[in-house]
Amino acid sequence: MDHSSPAQRPPLDSLDTICAAARHESFSAAAEALGLTHGAVSRRVATVEAWLGTALFERHGRGVWLTPDGQRFVSRIEAAFRLIDEAAVRWRRRRGPEVVRISVVPGFAKLWLFGRLAALEQGDPALRIEIAVEGRNADVEGGEADLAVRYGAGNWPGLQAVRLLPERLYPVAHPDLARRLGPLPDGLLRAPLLHDSDLTGWRTWFAAGGIALKPRPQDRRFEDYTLVLAAAEAGLGVALARAPFSDRAVRAGGLVRLAEHEVPSPLTYHLLTRTGSARPAVAALMARMLELAASP
Repeated sequence: MDHSSPAQRPPLDSLDTICAAARHESFSAAAEALGLTHGAVSRRVATVEAWLGTALFERHGRGVWLTPDGQRFVSRIEAAFRLIDEAAVRWRRRRGPEVVRISVVPGFAKLWLFGRLAALEQGDPALRIEIAVEGRNADVEGGEADLAVRYGAGNWPGLQAVRLLPERLYPVAHPDLARRLGPLPDGLLRAPLLHDSDLTGWRTWFAAGGIALKPRPQDRRFEDYTLVLAAAEAGLGVALARAPFSDRAVRAGGLVRLAEHEVPSPLTYHLLTRTGSARPAVAALMARMLELAASP
């Protein structure tokens, strides 16, 4: 069997560094992601460029860009790494369950994930799900998590996003507050509006009725959606139910629906992974989450 000698290829760690620098478009960011110094990244890139006899990156003030040769080279190297990863997962001897690290925000963990975790793990006894519940955005591209669940419109540069749970929006409140509001929509406009993140959901709901909503001092913002619902349960204002995501919590909190009118949410939860083929275990977990999200 003919085995290529090390002289016939640059070191694999240098190739991995090239791919990291291409993803981040920055030697400094690649160094931080790989746990290296900026100088080490520069030396590894220079080694590969010298070996190829061509420049892979164009340097500019705020980072680096791949040259046309660099784009072609990196695409082939990333494809080769995917083959290596797939072979390793398929053929290596397993010493325990395969771990998939998933990063979620607290509201999603409490209102959706925890109640379905057993069903997700039962689908594959060789799978163990490690959950990081955190308000910050984990660096999926840098390897901090295999999978992340984030709320937004679906545009996360550098990551693949799959919509998990489309939502419909309608207003809810504590029964006592609901009785005091008066006719809608004027009654809503007089009440404090509760929201997380920003007013996107409320703006969308009011816009469907021809009303342009602007920020107001009486509105209340919370960092997590479970706090929005808790504030509504305490009678502090009116919240938007996000059906079907919040259905159980709305019922459990005794909140009442204020209007039949509902609108599709422009924001929803998405599953985020690194660009390229996900590990089979990650892909299987995503498929199972999508299946559960689609069930009543």
